[in-house]
Amino acid sequence: MQELSSAVVLVTGVMASGKSTIAQLLAERLPRSVHLRGDGFRRMIVSGREEFTPQPTAEAEAQLRLRYQASAAVADLYAQAGWTVVVQDVVLGEHLDAYLDAVTARPLYLVVLAPGPEAVTRREASRHKSGYGGPWTVDVLDDVLRRHTPRRGLWLDTSIQTPHQTVDQILADLATARIVG
Repeated sequence: MQELSSAVVLVTGVMASGKSTIAQLLAERLPRSVHLRGDGFRRMIVSGREEFTPQPTAEAEAQLRLRYQASAAVADLYAQAGWTVVVQDVVLGEHLDAYLDAVTARPLYLVVLAPGPEAVTRREASRHKSGYGGPWTVDVLDDVLRRHTPRRGLWLDTSIQTPHQTVDQILADLATARIVG
């Protein structure tokens, strides 16, 4: 296992793919780490927030870009201070390369959690929160992941893995997850 230090690790995937759990477990396995939850930046907007949909408004697009810029800047700040930052967020499609470009800390790693739609549906049913409904369905978001997201970093089908097995695989395959640095 390669050691992580002063790095940024982006853990992305569709809603209910296990990002929160995996990012937390990964951060707990590292000696000096931060778990940065990207959705917290979305929730900071108290008034005037526009949710991102499959057909987003210009304002929703602008808010999503702002959220990603804020997340990348905070990740860089912690990494520059010697922390390994595990960023967890839904960063898919055309937004992935822009997010990775916004992070200046090195090394930079990317882990894409890609369980099958059936596994995501099962996981969604057992969660205390609901990410799907309205315009977003498991199949719609899975399509964005598989057909429109650049194949960079470490892609893991975690459909039948436990969270601990997934973290073990991430740590064992860091060389594949490394984007730059």
